[in-house]
Amino acid sequence: MTSEIRWDRLTAPELKALAARDALVVLPVGSLEQHGPHLPVWTDSFIAHALACRAAEQARDVPAVVLPPVWTGLSEHHFPFGGTISVDYATFHALLRCVVRSIRADGFRRLLIVNGHGGNIEPLAVSARELAHEFGIPVVVTSWPAVAAAEIAAVLTTQPGVQHACEGETSVWLALDAAQVRRERIAEAASDAAAGASPAAAFSRFWSFEERAPRTGVRGDPRAATAEKGERIVAAVAGALARAMRDPALWRQPDPVWAPGRAQRPPSEG
Repeated sequence: MTSEIRWDRLTAPELKALAARDALVVLPVGSLEQHGPHLPVWTDSFIAHALACRAAEQARDVPAVVLPPVWTGLSEHHFPFGGTISVDYATFHALLRCVVRSIRADGFRRLLIVNGHGGNIEPLAVSARELAHEFGIPVVVTSWPAVAAAEIAAVLTTQPGVQHACEGETSVWLALDAAQVRRERIAEAASDAAAGASPAAAFSRFWSFEERAPRTGVRGDPRAATAEKGERIVAAVAGALARAMRDPALWRQPDPVWAPGRAQRPPSEG
């Protein structure tokens, strides 16, 4: 029995064996977009994948296997700063649909999507719902800053939660791979939060990051980032994800609400 948890490092026979054990498939989803002058453009994809792997290593009893990350998402709001590749929703959903269709053909029956990009949150919520209806398997979505929000808030000192290329994301990078952080440019990355648009919470419309985070494309203050904070965030998030992987309530089969005559059966019959 292999101890490897990364799909890309396993052989086809090893993956067939995992499918036979009803292994949970984990799909990290991120983006390829500007993250200020100090962080790489694959920040959201890299972090989502790293956290998913940490969690799967903790939950070996599940077992779980982690796919390579989907490296592009809905990021058109970052184009004013360059370095960004984006897809539209139709393409994004089609890609996710093909992943679900593929893992089901491979014999897997459960999927956890770990998201690292804010622009993917609403699209993923819709996609997960539609994919569960279409394929009849539990498709669970979360964004990693949400799974340990209170713990992350207790770690950060300049902001209440993870924003963009901020104290939180920069700290996680320093913990995971400090060599990729352009430390000499962190000071110029800090933005004036008051200068950006502050959308009313009850209303939704498109805002580019030029409007929300003018000058630097950063929301939050990366100057307060440390590797120690990053390690605490990574530990809290990986632990929360591992607990979700073990939670039987999340992995029940979805109710086939679109089945012909579903409304004619008593709810207790499913």
